Amino acid sequence: MERQKRVGAIHDISCVGRCSLTVALPILSAAGFDTGVLPTAVLSTHTGGFEGFTYRDLTEDIEPISKHWQSLNLKFDALYSGFLGSFAQIDLVADLFKTFGGEDTLVMVDPVMADNGVLYSVYSPEMAKGMAKLCSMADIIVPNLTEAAFMLEEEYVGDDYSQEYIEKTLRKLSDMGAEKVVLTGISFDSAKLGAACYDRKTDSVSYAFNERVEGYFHGTGDVFGSTLLSGLLNNFSLAEATQIAVDYTLKCIQLTVEANQERRYGVCFERALPHLIQRLGLMK
Repeated sequence: MERQKRVGAIHDISCVGRCSLTVALPILSAAGFDTGVLPTAVLSTHTGGFEGFTYRDLTEDIEPISKHWQSLNLKFDALYSGFLGSFAQIDLVADLFKTFGGEDTLVMVDPVMADNGVLYSVYSPEMAKGMAKLCSMADIIVPNLTEAAFMLEEEYVGDDYSQEYIEKTLRKLSDMGAEKVVLTGISFDSAKLGAACYDRKTDSVSYAFNERVEGYFHGTGDVFGSTLLSGLLNNFSLAEATQIAVDYTLKCIQLTVEANQERRYGVCFERALPHLIQRLGLMK
């Protein structure tokens, strides 16, 4: 049997509202990986659509966890970071990448900090600049258009963009350091939505689209990122893994609509896991 790959997922825990670690851990586990977690913060709910949520910053826990992992001589096939709980965590996660990274470790950063032209309430412009530094250390980054604009210190264009703009943005993001870039939430057609990806090694751009479902669905960025990494670690190409992530995210949204699920609680990704397992070729 092939050796089981290990992933280190560095995200917050939202106790209610499916996103971050409560999405990444089950998806990566279902995809066949031994997934360790390093929580950056604990929230009673995620920050979108809820008021009065609690927030506990876990910055002081990161270094002791890292030291214990080092004492165990842990090795990771991938490190995957998302929402960070404080500005100080940027340097701490950068140290994790240096400590546990290497030629055989895929480092993926989802710079979770903004959407629809606006930073999340617990983020600052200073953190946005710091996130750009962290992305420079990654092998692959997965921003949306808002996050790309903040990291490149450019004006957010909203829905007013061309294919030329997207491809120029992909290359500028890659120039920050990451060899591969996946830009999410891309659409050139009102009926389709998906992502654009760039591989600097081959200087190639590709697109992955599927049906657009109107409305905003919380947690889909984390579903997408976790599925993308699952595809890459199961030896699919960047373009193939991106299409798998687009398709699975759509399936989760469709099931949520069918179930008339209240959208602020996240998408019904659990019910779509058999679809993902089959798509990844893991079902015997």
